[in-house]
Amino acid sequence: MIAVYTRADKSQLDLRRRAVILFINFLLIILAYYQVKSASRSLLIEHWGAGQFPYVWITSALVLGSFIGFYHRLVERFSRLHVVLGSCLLFIALLVTFRALLGWKSAAAAIGFYIFVDIFSVILVEQFWSLTNTIMKTDEGRRAYWFVSTGGLVGGVLGGVLAASLVKYTPMATADLLLSCAVLLLAVLLLNVMMARMGLYEEIPESSALVPSGGGWRALVQSRYLVLITTILLCAQLAQPVVEYQFIKTVEAAYAVLDERTTFISVFFSVLGLVSIGVNVVITPLIHRYLGVIAGMLMQPLLLVICSVGFMAMPTLWMASVVKISDRGLSYSINRASKELLYIPVDPARTYQAKAWIDMLGYRLFKIVGSALILLSTQWLPFSLDVAQLAWITVLICGAWILVLRQLAAEYGTAVTEPDVVGQPL
Repeated sequence: MIAVYTRADKSQLDLRRRAVILFINFLLIILAYYQVKSASRSLLIEHWGAGQFPYVWITSALVLGSFIGFYHRLVERFSRLHVVLGSCLLFIALLVTFRALLGWKSAAAAIGFYIFVDIFSVILVEQFWSLTNTIMKTDEGRRAYWFVSTGGLVGGVLGGVLAASLVKYTPMATADLLLSCAVLLLAVLLLNVMMARMGLYEEIPESSALVPSGGGWRALVQSRYLVLITTILLCAQLAQPVVEYQFIKTVEAAYAVLDERTTFISVFFSVLGLVSIGVNVVITPLIHRYLGVIAGMLMQPLLLVICSVGFMAMPTLWMASVVKISDRGLSYSINRASKELLYIPVDPARTYQAKAWIDMLGYRLFKIVGSALILLSTQWLPFSLDVAQLAWITVLICGAWILVLRQLAAEYGTAVTEPDVVGQPL
């Protein structure tokens, strides 16, 4: 019997094939990133100390802000595929260079490498989704993006396990993880070349409605609803450096040996990824179904307050790990899913502009502010807070976060029933 395929069947088959390859692509990207994520933190602790991290975060945010503008000019001038391939080659060369420089065991090399990893992660992930968005129609994205994005979560879990295993069970040391990352990036490059030759990178013409016509901040200030969404997102970004600093400081105190520290951080990131997947698959659908989107957004600040108070009472590595999981584990899962649902009542063009401002400037600006708060509390004032007492900053930020969410709840209810409300000015 001869099978007959309709045009719809062929389109569905092509979508599945693209989704599987994009899943693998995203998995490899995050797998590569997690080889150097733990290494960058462990090496910086080794050569400069955990207390100096806020200075590096501020520098990294400033460098990244300058670099992103240059990167976007490249995207405007060259095809996205060529930019992806060129970036992979450049990053591979830089990884090999940094591996040689780290052999000198200098603080400057560790600082430069940490900043490079920050840029590396932002650029590769942005490139992936930018290219994916140009080859997927909106209806295809709704059916396939959940599967594609899961590749990143799986890559995070496997990446942490792989990094820890390489350091613990092979002759490789922490700095050698840069070379395993380079090998994985080579696989990403070859996969993209294969996709191009298979014709899977045929770009869909962009919708003019989604091209921003002005500054993203103008789209924000014209809508109270978007201002409230932005405020809660930036509250999360303000708390993140404080939680990260507490985690890094307790790791430094617990592990004096470089490779042991790298192994612990790598395993921790794998656990964090597993928690994110579990929350995303099991808890998020239940919360959204029975309690709603705002309840989903409340989970992170509420749990962060509880865990931060617990860390003040018991400032151990175990408790610091729990605090970080309550922050990043929920941020990567239920918070992210809830945030995207909040944008649904908003006009797509306005959402595009607002997100561009938040991603390009807002996140970096508030990470700088969060880092400055740490330095102010631990180094710049005549008195200083210890690592456990910094949790008070997190509690205060979460208090403001929860108050804004209460206001957002009323706005969201109105926006769902009266979509035009999101266009009303403050």
